[in-house]
Amino acid sequence: MSFPHTRYENSLRKKGYQLIAGLDEAGKGAWAGPLVAGSVILAPEVKLTGLKESKLLSPSQRKQLYLEITKTAVCWSVGVVSEKIIDRIGITAANHLAMEKAVKNLTVQPDYLLIDYVKLRGVKIPYQALINGDEMIASIAAASVIAKVTRDCIMVAAHEEYPKFDFHIHKGYGTNRHHELIIRHGICDLHRRSFSPIKHLSR
Repeated sequence: MSFPHTRYENSLRKKGYQLIAGLDEAGKGAWAGPLVAGSVILAPEVKLTGLKESKLLSPSQRKQLYLEITKTAVCWSVGVVSEKIIDRIGITAANHLAMEKAVKNLTVQPDYLLIDYVKLRGVKIPYQALINGDEMIASIAAASVIAKVTRDCIMVAAHEEYPKFDFHIHKGYGTNRHHELIIRHGICDLHRRSFSPIKHLSR
């Protein structure tokens, strides 16, 4: 298995770009809860041991890397788009909005963006959108960790308000357990009513 590397960032620095932000999202396919985008500008001298795309990490590995990233990054931020906005504007537009928010929320504005697949029209910063960028590029992988851990924390907190749905376990994704609980209890305010499974199950 190959690990994310900094060759893209190093190549861009040679071209004069110094503040290079990676961007990725978490929660795009979930049935409930927000979509969260992460943005990270890594310091070139920092090496993050064990960094991978967030889905390939255990919860404890993600937490440890989250702590390291937030401690050592030049800056980092998130952009959160609620399930209600997702229902109103659609998941593609919500994905773009979350990433645009993540960029705007950075305390240091980047001069280049490396994005996992998504092409943004709402930012004037030059960028590359790369397929499987979270598997190849360190700053994107770091952004995926920030987005995933942030969203997981939101969904764990949601369990306190909606304990019938076990959001702290499945984090709003379409698991068999989540499906069973919707059949048993109906849907709640966190569910994305525009998504086909929820539309079907809430009838």
